[in-house]
Amino acid sequence: MAPVQLAAGLREARALTDGLFSLIRPDALYDRPIAERHRFIFYLGHLEAFDRNLLVEGGAMSSLDRLFAFGIDPTDGELPEDRRADWPSAAEVRGYQRRTREAVDEAAEHASDLLLNVALEHRLMHAETLAYAMNRLPLERKAPRPFSHTTTTGRAGGVVEIPAGVATLGRRRGSAGFGWDNEYEQHQVDVPAFVIDRFNVTNAEFLEFVRAGGYQQRELWSEDGWSWIQREGIRHPSFWSHGTERGAGLDAWRYRAMFAEILLPPDWPVYVSQAEASAYARWRGRALPTEAQWHRAACGTRQGNEVKRLPLGGNVNMKRWDPEPVGAHPGTDSDYGVADLAANGWEWTSTPFAPFAGFEPFPFYPGYSADFFPREGPNGIHYVMKGGSPRTAARLLRYSFRNWFQPLYPHVFATFRCVEAA
Repeated sequence: MAPVQLAAGLREARALTDGLFSLIRPDALYDRPIAERHRFIFYLGHLEAFDRNLLVEGGAMSSLDRLFAFGIDPTDGELPEDRRADWPSAAEVRGYQRRTREAVDEAAEHASDLLLNVALEHRLMHAETLAYAMNRLPLERKAPRPFSHTTTTGRAGGVVEIPAGVATLGRRRGSAGFGWDNEYEQHQVDVPAFVIDRFNVTNAEFLEFVRAGGYQQRELWSEDGWSWIQREGIRHPSFWSHGTERGAGLDAWRYRAMFAEILLPPDWPVYVSQAEASAYARWRGRALPTEAQWHRAACGTRQGNEVKRLPLGGNVNMKRWDPEPVGAHPGTDSDYGVADLAANGWEWTSTPFAPFAGFEPFPFYPGYSADFFPREGPNGIHYVMKGGSPRTAARLLRYSFRNWFQPLYPHVFATFRCVEAA
């Protein structure tokens, strides 16, 4: 993509994030709906500071440049401890935003394609993570929006057998197009035959796990997962709520959509943490797919070859705020007939987020991936997620893109499906 097109894309992405902030009531800009994340006011400045620090050469960094420079994951389990009074006024941050954009637009005329791609995709990824935080914001703290939903498609689920074959992971260095540092170097993995769910696990299916006491069965959970649910008193997905005794029927449960609280939609994919997904899979005597198995299901073909693209379409690219019923778009199934692999929710895998052989960090952003590779201490492992959610931008829907989160983080629009050996 030419620099002029990339610069135009960056301006369009700004309009997108500006639109998101406009849905947060002014007095809620200092709210922190997710304890592990900064207040909204930070992100209002961070998106501009990132572009400035990446694209604008020379000049001393201001105090606001430094204030808004970093802040994604908590470090070793520590939570932010700032107060509202520690932050500048919204008017001051918006003034910083205007000034910074002028400097960035001037610098963008001479910036490399690589840096412009980084700026553009960084903002699009934040547009999605902002939606995670907005989903946690009480309804009265958001501008109201129309809401409607469907709950069923009537399609049969079941499983799909994927024959043994090769999965090609990653991008080839020097190939056309943009990729983040963790997408390189391309390599192949031999994958034995396996069976995979045609659809993602639904709310109704996960409710069976809840009602069977899955959150009370120690043997289903990792050591960290069990400590987490005991410490936090977790007994159901964080997107759900209920006001009756445990074991009540489906109609006793509520679901927190973006702009409404509704009865739990039974055929929507369940959104859970990786720890919860893993426990459910063990309860069924199965497992989460590896990154390579996911690729086989998404990109493999019955003819025995691969396609270097995802089965695109459906509930993705910010057309909707919330999920749809699983399998609602049969025309987007993979060649093997697996549904929703690049829409309706990121998909957890059992693969730790780690570098491919030949990994080289971006010299201008060395910690983008490397800071999240396995390390000692709490929160030392992140897991790969594949696909895309309703709020994932279209340009991120490439077969080599790798998303990742901590296994105990329950706020992502992330679902899963199970596998077993054929």
